[in-house]
Parts: sequence; C-alpha cells; structure tokens
Amino acid sequence: MALRRIAVLALSAATCALAPALAAPTAGAATPAQQVRQAPIPLSKGGDQLKVTVTGSGGAGLDGTHVLKCHPTGGDHPEAAEACRALDKVTRWGKDPFAPVAPGSACTMQYGGPATAHVTGRWAGRPVDATFKRDNGCEIDRWNKLTPLLPTASS
Repeated sequence: MALRRIAVLALSAATCALAPALAAPTAGAATPAQQVRQAPIPLSKGGDQLKVTVTGSGGAGLDGTHVLKCHPTGGDHPEAAEACRALDKVTRWGKDPFAPVAPGSACTMQYGGPATAHVTGRWAGRPVDATFKRDNGCEIDRWNKLTPLLPTASS
C-alpha cells in the first residue's frame, strides 16, 4: 500500500512539473487566440454586396455609383473580380477594412485630390457605411488599401 502511495505521489509531482511547460507556447508562436484573429473571415454564404459612390476622382468614367457583389462576383463595378479579391485579402477577424483613421493619428500634410467615396452595404456579414477622402496621408493610405474597390484617383 505504501509503495502505491509513493507511485501516485511521484506521478502527480511529475504531471505538475510538466504542465506549465506543455501549456506555454514556444517563442514566436501564435497563441490560439492570435491565430483566430489572424485567420481570414469565412466567406458569407449569402454573398456580400457593396454600393460605392465616387465623386471628384478626376478620371473619365470613374465617378458615379457602382454595385459590387462578391461570393459570387457580380454587379456593375468596373473591376468586380479584382475588387472582391482585394477585399478578401484585407478582411481579417477583429479588423474592419472600412474603419476610419484612428483619432489622434499622426498624418502627413499632403493633399491627394478632391475625390470622395461613400461605401454602404454588407461585407463579411457586417453592415458597412464608410466615407473616404484624400485630404491627408492617412486618408490617402486608407483609400489606396481598398483599390480597386475605390478607383486610383489623380491629384
């Protein structure tokens, strides 16, 4: 009986000693929570649809309102397939590809032209209502990340 107690205690001590090492991630490895945040958002089964209204872009035929449908691709957007691929590429859990520039951001004082865009609809199962402009470096970068959903605007 005493030998059995010693064996149980030894096994319990070994398990307690190994538990932290087994649970700790290796250096540089993503934790399961980080892996979920980095994973692409699953495609919407009902399809995604956005209405894009652009003004002041300076390009012939770029201003106006277009509808973009993805999953499956459709609508009258002039670069529908490319726009859907670009949006899929930047869509991640916990990150809104249509989010405004964060308040207090340090942005360069450059002017990218009078172009504005308004995007509404649904993307990745979430409602979208975003306005874009090109009046400083942060806004220009935000616009460019969504090209070709938004046209390449001339200054």
